[in-house]
Amino acid sequence: QVQLVESGGGLVQPGQSLQLSCAASGGTFSTTAMGWFRQAPGKEREFVAAISWGGSGTTYKDSVKGRFTISRYNSKNTVYLQMNNLQPEDTAVYYCAAHRNSYGTASDVRKADNNNWGQGTQVTVSS
Repeated sequence: QVQLVESGGGLVQPGQSLQLSCAASGGTFSTTAMGWFRQAPGKEREFVAAISWGGSGTTYKDSVKGRFTISRYNSKNTVYLQMNNLQPEDTAVYYCAAHRNSYGTASDVRKADNNNWGQGTQVTVSS
C-alpha cells in the first residue's frame, strides 16, 4: 500500500501563495492517479484537484480554477499543488490522495471511493 506524506502547509495572508508537496512511497507512482482534497473545521472533506497517472488529465474544484495548479514529478514520486491568491475560505487541512488502481484518471481520484490518503497538512489563510 502506498504511503503519502504531505508538506508545505502554513499560515499566509490573503493573496499570498503556497506550494504543497506530497511524497509517495511503497507503490508505483508513475502509474497512479493523484489528487488533493481538503477539510475545513466543521465541514466534510471536499475535492480540490486531481491529475491522471500520465499527467495529461487534470480536474479542479470550480472555486480554485485559475488559482490552483496540480502537477506531478514522476522521477521524484511527488505531486504538487501550487496555490496562488489564497483566500480565507481556502483554510483547511489538505490531504493527498492516491487512487488504488493503476492507470486511473483524474476523475477516478475525484470520486474519492478508492483512494489511499495522507495525514494532511494545515493551510491557514488569515490577515
